[in-house]
Amino acid sequence: MTGPWGDGEVAGIIAASMATNTATNHGLATTVEELEDNRVKLSITVPDAEFDKAITTAFRKIAQEVRIPGFRPGKAPRRLLESRLGAAVGREQALRDALPDYYADAVISNKVDVIAAPEIEITAGHDRGDVEFTAVVEVRPVVHLVGYEGVQVTIPDPTVAEADVDSQVDALRGRFAELEDSEHPLIDGNFAVVDLTGTIDGEEVDGLSASDFMIEVGSGSVLDELDVALRGKKTGDIVEFTAELPERFGDRAGSTVGFRFLVKDMKNRVLPEPDDEFAQNASEFDTIEALRADVRRRIDTMRRVQAQMAVREKVLEAVSDLVEIEPPEPLVNQEMQARLEDMARRLQQQGVSFEQYMTATGTEPEQITNDLRGAGERAVKIDLALRAVVVQEAIEVSDDEVDDELHRLAERLGRKVAEVRRNLERGGRLEAVRSDLAHGKAVAFLVDHASVVNEEGVELDLTIPEAPSADTDPPDVDPTDDQSHDPSDDPATTTE
Repeated sequence: MTGPWGDGEVAGIIAASMATNTATNHGLATTVEELEDNRVKLSITVPDAEFDKAITTAFRKIAQEVRIPGFRPGKAPRRLLESRLGAAVGREQALRDALPDYYADAVISNKVDVIAAPEIEITAGHDRGDVEFTAVVEVRPVVHLVGYEGVQVTIPDPTVAEADVDSQVDALRGRFAELEDSEHPLIDGNFAVVDLTGTIDGEEVDGLSASDFMIEVGSGSVLDELDVALRGKKTGDIVEFTAELPERFGDRAGSTVGFRFLVKDMKNRVLPEPDDEFAQNASEFDTIEALRADVRRRIDTMRRVQAQMAVREKVLEAVSDLVEIEPPEPLVNQEMQARLEDMARRLQQQGVSFEQYMTATGTEPEQITNDLRGAGERAVKIDLALRAVVVQEAIEVSDDEVDDELHRLAERLGRKVAEVRRNLERGGRLEAVRSDLAHGKAVAFLVDHASVVNEEGVELDLTIPEAPSADTDPPDVDPTDDQSHDPSDDPATTTE
């Protein structure tokens, strides 16, 4: 008979040269034999006396389901049930209920790293005596990596150019910009004050019409067609054009609208000079050079952090390419299922169904499946590679390190450490914590020994320099923000 039990990870790794071995656990005798195609065969013997306990438990279960005159449910003794129902009934129930536990005990005691459900076959003890059964199951393959020390990865050079600093300083200048009247034809970056009317089938539509509406030319904040129509226009010009509303217009998306606008005023954005006075007004620095130096340092730190993250991903991708075997299908399926559930959970949090997501993105189900499979296969190969590095580099995780991780986990969950440990032990997941920590050490080893170069092959040092000490707070500059300030959002900066 075949059962679904045993699917998933069990602590331990089968040695690459695993030979037939024998172990006993709670009276069980188990023999593990390596087979072809990454499978093993467990031959398990349950002594008659041990299995008799399972029969007693089985009859207690049966007693809950049958009515015996004179006895409350579950209270009829085994001997009476055997005489009424036959001994075979209890034995058959025990075989169904207890074999999964015996199998799990054998897997754990022999440290067999199973990755799929077993094929169970009872070979003796159907009627009486010792119970013997076999379990053929696929196990996680053990790979040996060659060439993982010093893998070379290429990333964009994080060096900060003066133009990068200029861009961020200009963004800060934009926050302090003022508007002045202009008589020159409109170009991108200028502001126009317009009266705008939108009509569908000749009828004016609320929400598509506005008076004294200020728009930055080229910003794309309303419609691209409006930006096109504004370019080159001057005060007093009247322009008409039609446009199809994009998806962000909701129910009106796809409608063809006729627009008419009058240019009432034009303004230029005037940025303050990047001098010491600007630095003092816009930051805690006294000079523009000090401000630029801080901006440069912030951009440099951000890029180095991003580069380190990119190195980690590229190193993992590189070592996964060293895994020469095909990733086992059960592991790939598990990864795909986990990623699908995570995707569904994130969509649900946003109030979006899979159908809505596919419609909005134009994605077909086959594409989602292919993407999940590709990501799952890569994740499995990375896992196999990290397990190999742990073994080949003799990476170990101490009990103290496990305890520290449990403390961090307990703090994050808002629970007591003892409770977290107990739950992990009950679920057989405590060793998985140790395994995760070992994987983290393997990643650190690979990254530390990797050669990181830019596109020209020049080796890079991604060490983040220590921030200089300062008695004042840094300026409010976000080096990731390349959007200029829109003075139209701040009437106080507008010069009439």
